[in-house]
Amino acid sequence: MTDQLDNNLIKWVSKETEVNTIIIKKVIELLDEGNTVPFIARYRKEVTGGLDEVQIKAVQDKWHYAVNLSERKQEVLRIIEEQGKLTEELEKEIKQATQLQRVEDLYRPYKQKRRTKATIAKEKGLEPLAELIWKQAPFNQEQEVAKYLSEEHELHTQEDVLGGVNDIIAEWISDDAAYRDYIREETFKRATIQAEVKNADKDEKGVYEMYYTYSEAVRSLVSHRILALNRGEKEDVLRVVIEAPAERVIQFLQNKVIRRSASPELVAILQAAIEDSYKRLIQPSIEREIRNSLTEKAEDQAIEVFSVNLKNLLLQPPLKGRTVLGVDPAFRTGCKLAVVDETGKVHEVGVMYPTAPRNDVVGAEKIVMSIIRKYGVELIAIGNGTASRETEQFISDVITNNSLSIPYIIVNEAGASVYSASSLAREEFPDFQVEERSAVSIARRVQDPLAELVKIDPKSIGVGQYQHDVSQKSLNESLSFVVETAVNQVGVNVNTASASLLQYVAGLSKTVALNIVKQRNEEGKFTDRKQLKKIPRLGAKTYEQGIGFLRIIDGDNPLDRTPIHPEVYTHTKKLLKMIGCELADIGTEKLRSKMNGLDKTETAESLEIGVPTLIDMMDALSRPERDPRDDFPQPLLKQNVIALEDLQAGMEMQGTVRNVVDFGVFVDIGVKQDGLVHISKMANKFVKHPMDIASVGDVVTVWVEQVDVNKGRIALTMVKSEK
Repeated sequence: MTDQLDNNLIKWVSKETEVNTIIIKKVIELLDEGNTVPFIARYRKEVTGGLDEVQIKAVQDKWHYAVNLSERKQEVLRIIEEQGKLTEELEKEIKQATQLQRVEDLYRPYKQKRRTKATIAKEKGLEPLAELIWKQAPFNQEQEVAKYLSEEHELHTQEDVLGGVNDIIAEWISDDAAYRDYIREETFKRATIQAEVKNADKDEKGVYEMYYTYSEAVRSLVSHRILALNRGEKEDVLRVVIEAPAERVIQFLQNKVIRRSASPELVAILQAAIEDSYKRLIQPSIEREIRNSLTEKAEDQAIEVFSVNLKNLLLQPPLKGRTVLGVDPAFRTGCKLAVVDETGKVHEVGVMYPTAPRNDVVGAEKIVMSIIRKYGVELIAIGNGTASRETEQFISDVITNNSLSIPYIIVNEAGASVYSASSLAREEFPDFQVEERSAVSIARRVQDPLAELVKIDPKSIGVGQYQHDVSQKSLNESLSFVVETAVNQVGVNVNTASASLLQYVAGLSKTVALNIVKQRNEEGKFTDRKQLKKIPRLGAKTYEQGIGFLRIIDGDNPLDRTPIHPEVYTHTKKLLKMIGCELADIGTEKLRSKMNGLDKTETAESLEIGVPTLIDMMDALSRPERDPRDDFPQPLLKQNVIALEDLQAGMEMQGTVRNVVDFGVFVDIGVKQDGLVHISKMANKFVKHPMDIASVGDVVTVWVEQVDVNKGRIALTMVKSEK
């Protein structure tokens, strides 16, 4: 690949990402050197101009697309040139193309096709006649057609010959890149997508009822409706078609193809070929392209929503330093209990039966009170699955009856059962029942959501929409990136982290993560970051990428508990000396006051580092164990329960956003069923997307609009009534 070509690609990536070309080049160089996105974002800010993980990932993705596009262009040019059909104009068009679709359109006429009607007609020798008709010069149709009558080629009549000519011309029209461009754009602009019921028996719950007789302009379709239509079609409930502006397109083709000077006979032949080309070849192809394009955009949107929700869920503030009683509610098998201390260590598991069919409320209360007294429980975490409502009522009554000041919290237990039955959970708690492991997971989710949720396949966490209808490869890649970003933003205590958490640290593989845990178990806690260099499979590059995100809280070197990278330890010590402080002063008011008023530009120059590195260094020295999650709203804690039947229109409530979808947000207001705030009820202004207003984990004020007790539906609003 030439430098000039590289520069063209870089310019394209720059335009797509709105990042200047100099930065694009530097980011690509850093990536090519084997640096990870989190490492570049955190420790190479001077080089990237302070791009964050999402921006760097966007550059990386667009660069990969650009390189693949360039390689495809070279391949297409080579094939056309080998055919001896590459003109200067065509070469220029291919080289200037910025979309793969455009390259494929230009390549279409030269592509090796399977045997089509047109290729069969060409084999019969009809191409010269087709070319003659295509040029539309005056000619004697009867005489020219007669030349091609042939028993050998089964061209017995004039209709046989003109039928073959029709097939050739129809394919030429279909293969014209300019025509396809116009038709694609016109179809997208003017077509409607139409759905009708095909098999209502396969839609027992009436999920697709609104689409049984449905029509909407293609250009106005929103992503969740596209995915719903796709699923309904896949499940054989719906029949979905695109109603294209056929007459308009055919008229366009006639204007382009047929000259005013053409004879009536030629006009008739060409009109027939145009109509055949459009209806048989172009329309089905363009419809597939538009459906694929709509689906791709809808999938991207669904993945984006899922990713943002997951990020916000992972970054929910931990409730540190509390002994938690985790409760996994159930009816027949009883509510499983797990006591987890402030370090995450499990002290006891048990079971109680306060719900039907046993209804042993008295016995269950004795068990709970005994656990609370024995372990000094400071918070009760209740899963929101089956029997959650009844268990919550029981816990609330225990708190009231015994005048306890202990709050409880409802925990979204999505994915807990997946974790509990996993090999990872069996390794961690080999002697526990599945439900007991689930109770432990529920308690730990409150103490440190990130550390617990990384053990679960992100798709099982339940904060997306239509996640089973999108490209699983793209979804997995996006969600893995989100988890990796969240883990590295928070940082990891290398002496307490599980292998599940460690494997998301920049540069670390699953094998290296397991090796770290193994060495920690065999030789005790790490006391210095440098000890990690001895971990099997953790080479110099891996150490460089991951070490800044691995913290040693009570080690020999106070800098090891900060996000400061060892590569600038020398500079950090110079800074401390410059302001008259020692390593022991890290995190103290003395150090903060000494750094206050420093001229950052001058200081950075004297330390021979960049200003962004200095700013991060000063922040880390001021707040060495700062957790970025502490900046998010704290979870809602409760002491009494509200029933669905207690809700009334106009009632003001505090709730936690559990999920954000394209059409609104679901809010947990303390009853069994989450309420929906429709996008139209989220603000006194137009809201483009719910994510612009609310995020998973946000604590919001809502008002009850409508309650359907029978269907268990709650309509909420975030807009206070003026009444």
